Amino acid sequence: MARILLVDDDRTIRDSLELILSYEGHELVQAPDGDEALRRIGQALPELVLLDVVMPGRSGLEVLEEIQTSHPEVVVIMVTGHGDDATAIAATRKGAFDFIRKPLERDRLLVSVRNALRHSGMRREIFDRYRIVGESAALRRMLADVDRVAPTEAMVLITGENGTGKELVARRIQVLSARRDGPFVEVNCAAIPRELIESELFGHVKGSFTGADRDKTGKFEQAQHGTLFLDEVGDMGLESQAKVLRVLEQRTVERVGGSRPIRLDVRVVAATNKDLEQEMREGRFREDLYHRLNVVPIRVPPLRERIEDVPLLVEYFLEDACLRNGVRPRPRITPAAHEALKAKSWSGNVRELRNFVERLVILRPRPVMDADAIEASTGRGTESVWQEVLETSSFEEFKEKSERLFLEHKLATFHWNITRTADALGMQRSHLYKKIDRLGLRRAARGGGENGTPVA
Repeated sequence: MARILLVDDDRTIRDSLELILSYEGHELVQAPDGDEALRRIGQALPELVLLDVVMPGRSGLEVLEEIQTSHPEVVVIMVTGHGDDATAIAATRKGAFDFIRKPLERDRLLVSVRNALRHSGMRREIFDRYRIVGESAALRRMLADVDRVAPTEAMVLITGENGTGKELVARRIQVLSARRDGPFVEVNCAAIPRELIESELFGHVKGSFTGADRDKTGKFEQAQHGTLFLDEVGDMGLESQAKVLRVLEQRTVERVGGSRPIRLDVRVVAATNKDLEQEMREGRFREDLYHRLNVVPIRVPPLRERIEDVPLLVEYFLEDACLRNGVRPRPRITPAAHEALKAKSWSGNVRELRNFVERLVILRPRPVMDADAIEASTGRGTESVWQEVLETSSFEEFKEKSERLFLEHKLATFHWNITRTADALGMQRSHLYKKIDRLGLRRAARGGGENGTPVA
């Protein structure tokens, strides 16, 4: 079933919990205090921790904070015989899933454990999906800053080149915050026409403008009790910037055409690939909005500053590409091939590397990928990519590969905006969705996004 860590200074209580939970089929590990609990977590990797609040040495709340920092994927239920409402609220704010008082009621305990394990599975899935891969010093420094700011309510401005994984950082901030169970709402400010962005952000009331045939909830409202991610915020027009600033200052929003202010409980995380200080000097970005958003700046390093992470990224992308495209057995990348990949210039950063690995798996599948295979596949222009398509062995294979390349290009051109892509192709959205599903297309991560397996 699941591995559960029991942390309590009372051996009788630990044994009682183990008796109840082992009968349900769970594997139990015990620890008498906080220090031992933190050691056992690293060794046993439990899905759930039942943690006493009052113990000798570190308190349960202190241990909870440490777990949230070092093992944020682990779910914690606090257990105490001395708890009051203030303690329960503090535990919840620090990330506890539930708070149970002693003496423990068996049914209450089992319900809480079942719910926590269900939540644990979803949380681990999120961590796997939005995993940030790498062990370089540059990445570790960035992650340390991210992990420090995530549990706070501070606004964060994420900067970095295209393809570095800015959305992954925003997702990590959400998952490590007290808002982890709230919505994560993304707005790509570059993909929304300027005349529609206010309706998208703030919503509108029926009849407020031509085509407004019903009330619409804006992105700020959709993100209530969660996180609003303003991606490519540097592409927002000055008029919209002024209105966003007012919302951030007043913590209320009014729908377009409406008159009733709506109180907001939303954390805003913004990202851009632009130099906003330069944009301010040239009059394209408001200085007051910049300082409002830039409470904590996080810079995502480009791949050239973490080149030692390339082998780890390649192996991760290789496994993912093989799994999604049904390629088995999984090709092996030789050490010389890894060195060849490290020597390449990845101007498109992690996104370009990911696309390259997937193209390699689809167009040049080999049991062993050596340096020669890498050299033959890199530095190729459109002409050579299509040459490989033309060399396919059957007409059906040619049609599928060429259609895949064409749709991938068009979707990327319109930032995976399905409506705009379908319009450009003269195709119904439903038809495009079917093709995306049939071909197994997934968004080449900006670090994340719809239909993607984002990794940075």
